[in-house]
Amino acid sequence: MRLDKFLSTTLGITRKEAGKLLKNKQIEVNGEIVKNGSLKVTDDCDVEFNGRSLSFSGPRYFMLNKPQGFVCSHVDDYNPTVFVLLDEVSPEKLHVAGRLDGDTTGLVLLTDDGQWSHRITSPRHECEKVYYVELADPLPEETIQIFAEGVQLRGEKELTRPAKLEILSEREALITISEGKYHQVKRMFASVGNKVVGLHREQVGNIELDEELEPGEYRPLTDEEIAYFLK
Repeated sequence: MRLDKFLSTTLGITRKEAGKLLKNKQIEVNGEIVKNGSLKVTDDCDVEFNGRSLSFSGPRYFMLNKPQGFVCSHVDDYNPTVFVLLDEVSPEKLHVAGRLDGDTTGLVLLTDDGQWSHRITSPRHECEKVYYVELADPLPEETIQIFAEGVQLRGEKELTRPAKLEILSEREALITISEGKYHQVKRMFASVGNKVVGLHREQVGNIELDEELEPGEYRPLTDEEIAYFLK
C-alpha cells in the first residue's frame, strides 16, 4: 500500500492532509523521515507519526466491483485473482465473503472478519443475493412461478429454496436467491432449458454495488453496511 493511503486510513485523514504531514517531516518509516507518499508500505515497515507507531486496528471490510476473468482465491495457476486489485497492507489476510465464478462480474465483499463473513455464507442465515442475468433464449413468464416453487438441480437431492425472478426483457432478468450452491444461478436456468450468457451480482443482503465503482475498483464499506451483518 502507498504510504499516503496508509496514513489516510490509519489516521482518518485525507490524502492531501497526509501529504502535508509528509512535507512537514512528521512521518518516519523504519527510523527515517520520509516525504514521499508513493513509498510502498508492507507489514515489515515501522511507521511513526510524531513518534507514535501506526498500525491498522480492528477488522477490515471492502466492496469490490469484480471484473470478468478474475477469480476469488489467493492463488490460481491460470487466472489473476481479485486480491491483486487491492492496494492494502497484508491483502493475504483478507478473504472473499461469497465467491463469484471467474466469468461472473459485480459485487464482491472482502474482509478479515471470519464471523462477519460467516453470516453471509452460512446457509442458515439465508442471506439474499441479487443477480442481473443475460440469457441465450427468451424467458417464458411461467419461469417466475417455477423458480418461486424451487427447482431440482442435477446432482442435488433437494429443491432449491424459493427464488424471486423479475423479467426485464425477453432475455434479461433479475434473480434473488438465498443460498449459494455451486454455479446455482446458471444451473437453475439450465434446468428450464436456458443458458446464462452474462451474470452480474448487484446486491448482497442490504449492500448494493456502488455504481461509482468501475470494474476493478473497490472501497471500504460504510459503518451502516458493516452493521447489517452484525445484527
